[in-house]
Amino acid sequence: MIETMRAGLLAAAAGAALALSACGETTQGGPEVIASTVPVFHAEGRPEKLSEWNLLRVADGGLVLNDRVTAYDLNSSLFTDYTHKLRTVWLPAGEAAKYDGEETFDFPVGTVISKTFYYPREGDAVLLADDTTAKRLNSGFALADVRLIETRLLVRREAGWEALPYVWNAEQTDAVLKRTGDAQTLTLTSGDGSSSEFTYIVPNANQCAGCHATNATTREVMPIGPKARHLNRDFSYAEGAENQLAEWSRLGLLSGAPEPGEAPRNAVWSDASLSLESRARAYLDINCAHCHNRVGPADTSGLLLEHDAPVGPSLGLCKLPIAAGKGTGGRLFGIVPGKADQSIFTYRMESTDPSIMMPELGRSLSHAEGTQLIAEWIAAMDGSCA
Repeated sequence: MIETMRAGLLAAAAGAALALSACGETTQGGPEVIASTVPVFHAEGRPEKLSEWNLLRVADGGLVLNDRVTAYDLNSSLFTDYTHKLRTVWLPAGEAAKYDGEETFDFPVGTVISKTFYYPREGDAVLLADDTTAKRLNSGFALADVRLIETRLLVRREAGWEALPYVWNAEQTDAVLKRTGDAQTLTLTSGDGSSSEFTYIVPNANQCAGCHATNATTREVMPIGPKARHLNRDFSYAEGAENQLAEWSRLGLLSGAPEPGEAPRNAVWSDASLSLESRARAYLDINCAHCHNRVGPADTSGLLLEHDAPVGPSLGLCKLPIAAGKGTGGRLFGIVPGKADQSIFTYRMESTDPSIMMPELGRSLSHAEGTQLIAEWIAAMDGSCA
């Protein structure tokens, strides 16, 4: 339910922002703030304020996208302490990303990808999404109803991608560069009225780069989400719902893409109408495979969690851990078919101990719904580790 509400909130927010933004030409400039709706690409340096990029602006009590900044969403997204995420992409005028059916699209120099993390709120309390919250935000991205936490940028410069984390100020007027990261104590309130405090961690620049360096050999920072299988879905634009691959092609943001029906597509992990297998594999792909892939930082673990990884020990079935230490919880195998409570997978997903939990970064809370999905997937497996 939470993932469904998150998608609804994002669609409402992005649709309102797109409706308010106007057409314009692209400009590259220096560190000064441009008093217009034209984004600014900084070919070098690290601007201190998010506003210096001019991707988003606060206007009329809401958050608005500037010229040719395009919002998008993923079929399944990385869990980050129940935050909602407004994702955008901006490319230089006349430039397009090159389609790839498997890997991240090849974006041109000058591309800026943003991801703004936020919560619905009531006063100082941040909320899990529910029907009431969704209806309240349907009229637009009203900042009075939203707590902006951070905006992470991935900037494509001549030397490659650079990650820059910006933290929103208390007034919700701008975000400031925090390369050393940040920690914020928040009170999370559930639909039943119960609440709990937790510490939201904004990763530092090195941690951002650590997750996005999906190849352990090259250590090259790369976007994770903008791949065909994640983007191949409908999105609610101001003009109506359209497939994102088709719309990006129409807008000139993407070249060489096939018809959406011919492109790969991951499942929406929270869509109970889809198969349990496809949902679980999609969840592991987006949450774990940036490290657990054939060339990733966790390649020495022998655990491969990409969407197309073969079913067997490399996927965790009856696989003995390698240097996991107390991360095993005394359990013998990654996955014990039919027995989630004996599997290391669920133990590490349930934990919030930094020395045990997986993923290692990006959360302070356990994702109850995601863990339940993986537990159900394991419970439905046949076989044993005898």
